[in-house]
Amino acid sequence: MNVPARYTTGYLGDIGVPFDPAPMDYSAWFEVYLGGRWYTFDARHNVPRIGRIVIARGRDAADVAITTSFGSHRLKNFTVWTDEVTEATVVPAQPMLPALQQLVA
Repeated sequence: MNVPARYTTGYLGDIGVPFDPAPMDYSAWFEVYLGGRWYTFDARHNVPRIGRIVIARGRDAADVAITTSFGSHRLKNFTVWTDEVTEATVVPAQPMLPALQQLVA
């Protein structure tokens, strides 16, 4: 079909979906370049989702290993949180201190 596409791996948040007691985990999806921009497609979930955290992009899973290690290793804990940011949760920017304004200028 001669359509540019890429494999993407990362975390898929649980925002806007029914509660699931299982912890969030690694996920994979693909992106296709159509009409001048990249579009995300997810064959596993097949519905639009909020909160994708991209770790890497490549031709396939072999291009974007999340970890590569040699020898013995043990990951004891790794947690990722995703929170929806709404207009109500955005904190307005604070004005710069005069001394800092002079440094930036």
